[in-house]
Amino acid sequence: MVDDEEQTLETHEDEETMDAEQSTTDVEQSAEVKQEGSTSDSDKSTEQEKSANIKEKLKTDMEQMKEKFSKLLLGEDMSGGGKGVSSALALSNAITNLAASVFGEQRKLEPMPEDRKMRWRKEVRWLLSVTDHIVEFVPYQHTARDGSNMEIMITKQRKDLLMNIPALRKLDKMLTDCLDNFKDQKEFWYVSKDANESEKGVQRSDKWWLPTVKVPPGGLSEESRKWMQKQKDCANQVLKASMAINAEVLAEMEIPENYIEDLPKNGRDSLGDTIYKSITVEFFDPGQFLATIDLSSEHKILDLKNKMEASIVIWKRKMHQKESRSWGSSVKMERRELFEERAETILILLKQRFPGLPQSSLDICKIESNKDVGHAVLESYSRVLESLANTVMNRIEDVLYADELAQDLANKSPASDHTPCQTPRHTPTGTPTSTTISDFMGWGSDQGDS
Repeated sequence: MVDDEEQTLETHEDEETMDAEQSTTDVEQSAEVKQEGSTSDSDKSTEQEKSANIKEKLKTDMEQMKEKFSKLLLGEDMSGGGKGVSSALALSNAITNLAASVFGEQRKLEPMPEDRKMRWRKEVRWLLSVTDHIVEFVPYQHTARDGSNMEIMITKQRKDLLMNIPALRKLDKMLTDCLDNFKDQKEFWYVSKDANESEKGVQRSDKWWLPTVKVPPGGLSEESRKWMQKQKDCANQVLKASMAINAEVLAEMEIPENYIEDLPKNGRDSLGDTIYKSITVEFFDPGQFLATIDLSSEHKILDLKNKMEASIVIWKRKMHQKESRSWGSSVKMERRELFEERAETILILLKQRFPGLPQSSLDICKIESNKDVGHAVLESYSRVLESLANTVMNRIEDVLYADELAQDLANKSPASDHTPCQTPRHTPTGTPTSTTISDFMGWGSDQGDS
């Protein structure tokens, strides 16, 4: 009997222990279920917030797109009275204004802020989407079901856009990536123009509003110097390619009648006696010619460019008129052709030496009178990339100039304290001044130093 009672008690105790463990497990499972429920609720709430933010962003983008394309359709005439500019000019102005608002003046070598970069890529994609619908008819071999071949005409994106739009997109990415590469550099820094004289760095040009550059006392390290040169070469590639595309597109645009009507009667009147005599000598050296011309200011350089372009147009028109007459003098035509080639060589050298020049009178007239939307997009997109690439090169030249000064000071011996400091090899304008045509055309590896 006693044994039976003890066995019964042990059985009851085991059952109570199992019940306690089961209740504990139930409580834990219930807590887990509640926690999972609260987690899933928070996940749903987060997803809803993300979805709402995406919808709001898409709505904002749609409104911006509507506003931008409305202005393009109205030709920038918001009154709707039909007094706006052509679609080509409106699109050209839109790309130019977008670049000005996003890039402004690149004052430092630093990555673009993410919001500005996203805005640039998004709105450029909108504006370039127009070119997807500019097509031409091309022949195509079609095979019928019965196996017979026939030639039909299909639409394809216009050839110049098919080649140049992807190229410009690649140049655009190369340039933004080049700026992104300066994110983690530590060997040079910028000091505000308002800082004390003892704290200020080196200012290479007369642009007093830009921050000054400072480098370590001994200059950049050799590794950093080579890296900076590599970034300069990258920007130089973008500059050359965008300049070539821009020049090609401008050459394809027709010369407006209003520009022709304002031209002088002959090349001598356009160039002036001094320049005309210099360009028509028997043995002509373009480098020597530019050395004798006053190019001390942007205004004088642009004036020379305008004169050269005007004289080229005059000589070409006269040669065309002479060709239509069988009694035209062949000697005069050959001389005009020779003078035209010399003037074009000088223009190439000016563009290579001063890539950041404003547009000439002929370029402005062509852009304003152009009706071809494809040409307008290519010209404006290549022009803004050319301008940004030139600015990036100038900022890199600022750092290299400060580096050379620091090296000169570090290597300067006490005996040479009273001797004039050697001038660094970088020019005050911020761009290399080699004037070889092979450099401009991309035959050389990089530009030479002046």
